[in-house]
Amino acid sequence: MGRLTGKVAVITGGNSGVGAATAKLFAAEGASVVITARRAAALEEIADEIRQAGGEVLALSTDISKPEDPERLMEAAMEKYGKIDILVNNAGILEAGLKPIDRFTDEDLDRIIDTNQKGTMRCIRAAAKRMQSGASIVNVASVAGEKGCGGAVYVSSKAAVIGVTKHTALRFQNDNIRCNAVCPGNILTPMTTGSAATAELDQDMIGAMATHSNLRTQSCTAEDVANILLFLASDESRAITGQVLVSDFGAML
Repeated sequence: MGRLTGKVAVITGGNSGVGAATAKLFAAEGASVVITARRAAALEEIADEIRQAGGEVLALSTDISKPEDPERLMEAAMEKYGKIDILVNNAGILEAGLKPIDRFTDEDLDRIIDTNQKGTMRCIRAAAKRMQSGASIVNVASVAGEKGCGGAVYVSSKAAVIGVTKHTALRFQNDNIRCNAVCPGNILTPMTTGSAATAELDQDMIGAMATHSNLRTQSCTAEDVANILLFLASDESRAITGQVLVSDFGAML
């Protein structure tokens, strides 16, 4: 307990799954957490859970795909707490069906890039100019961006997050502001289970993934990923920057 005492953490996609688990864990470890997502009602439910457990939280409904919202979010965090020590870029969306490069749609391309890539970059830009020495940025990418195992649009968006993680670490190395990425494999969250249940999965893509990975390997839980995010956000990892950590129980070895 107390690994984040005195720190202020902004967590996007904080209303469910990895974001909610991370917000609860960070608050339990002493951080003041600013959680944001589009669905205000679900966001307030998580905020209430944190408050009932004795944590400090500010919940703000935000759509990071809108150019102005990341700046508004970081300004609100500063007005409330006076600083930003940690940014967890967790918000992200999937396309339906694992569409490969020869079958993706322009609609998916625009929608997913706007959130997963542009939203992440805008949040980093807005937070970094308000951060001081010792701050930590942690991006939730995906094993898809590392290995190519997923729909083409989602893969491209998460590969972009990996690239901008390394760029950000390089840019702010002299300022002692760190940036790392976590690349989970399959995670048991409402977003991923909903996609699998409702989408017609592209069988060619499933076959290619099965050839190069063990699809029977157990899935991560949201809490598994939150524990890794905690380490990378904390001062325990102060010597680590520009790194990309795959957490998939070895499925893609």
